[in-house]
Amino acid sequence: MSDADLSIRPAAEADVPAVLALILALADYEHAALGAVATNQALLREAMFGSPRAVEVLLASFGEEVASFAIFFHNFSSWRGRRGVYLEDLFVRPEVRRRGVGRALLRELARIALERNCARIEWLVLDWNQPAIDFYRSLGAAPLEEWTTFRIGGPALQALAEG
Repeated sequence: MSDADLSIRPAAEADVPAVLALILALADYEHAALGAVATNQALLREAMFGSPRAVEVLLASFGEEVASFAIFFHNFSSWRGRRGVYLEDLFVRPEVRRRGVGRALLRELARIALERNCARIEWLVLDWNQPAIDFYRSLGAAPLEEWTTFRIGGPALQALAEG
């Protein structure tokens, strides 16, 4: 398989099993606890192709072999007055890393963002993932050191909703 065989395309409904497999591979790479991934094909299909669509997925393939994916959705910047793209997940299978797959996916995502008049692309990276941090910096991305990510979910989300 040569790098010339690399193609980037939006995921189709038939790709849902491959997307789930990549999500599980990403969870394994990130050393997630067993059972941490709660999604399934039905939930992914609804998120990717329901109305309204919650997310979009780009797939990178060498021939017929899916090698990588990027899951993204739109957010909004009140300060810019424009939409942005939030990159939820980017994962490249280990056996095809260092072949330009991640760069090609991000290039396509940047093209989509500009085509849709988005102000920026944002994402999170685990602080221990130095190879990813170095890669993102090589593209010109910079960490937002003055920001702290907060999250609420599970019982705390339920308690907040109930007042």
